[in-house]
Amino acid sequence: MVNKDQSTEQKILQAARKVFISKGMSGARMQDIANEADINKALLHYYFRSKEKLFETVFKEISGNLFPRINSIFEANIPLFEKIEQFCEAYIEKLIENPFIPLFVLNEMNRNPEVFAEKILGGKLPNLKIVLTQIQENINQGIIKSIKPEHLFMNMISMCIFPFVSKPMYVAVSGAKDADFLKLMKERKTEIPKFIIDSIKK
Repeated sequence: MVNKDQSTEQKILQAARKVFISKGMSGARMQDIANEADINKALLHYYFRSKEKLFETVFKEISGNLFPRINSIFEANIPLFEKIEQFCEAYIEKLIENPFIPLFVLNEMNRNPEVFAEKILGGKLPNLKIVLTQIQENINQGIIKSIKPEHLFMNMISMCIFPFVSKPMYVAVSGAKDADFLKLMKERKTEIPKFIIDSIKK
């Protein structure tokens, strides 16, 4: 049996990431990825049996970089407002680099959340309890207004994710180009935390 070459596998993963970014999970074809990697389709199938398996590998690689970063922010001994700023910047930056993530996660989580958490994330999720506890402490100390910590976190994450999910609708309605949308997303790295902090601070 022929050993799989690591450089070829990395070339395939880089090509797949590029195709997934431009066409999304549903629009991407194995032939598109083979063409981008400059290999034949048979070789692509030798390394990855299906588009789903290839996407899963790409996603694991991305989440393997993102979730440790999010956890380090959650666990950092820094003020809540700074934590909100760092979270929004890190999360949006990763979505700018990989805009196909939100729809994939939403589809897979709704389809089979237990399998998704174990198989794709390896059961490794950010420790949300730390930041929820810090939010409650800030409420108790009179630093921020009274709000259920879970709602505040949902506001943070939904404001980061929703624009990427709704991009096709926004572009169709506004007539914005990809460059315009990218500019807006980069602005949101600072606009979202400012909006959230202004809404909760006393």
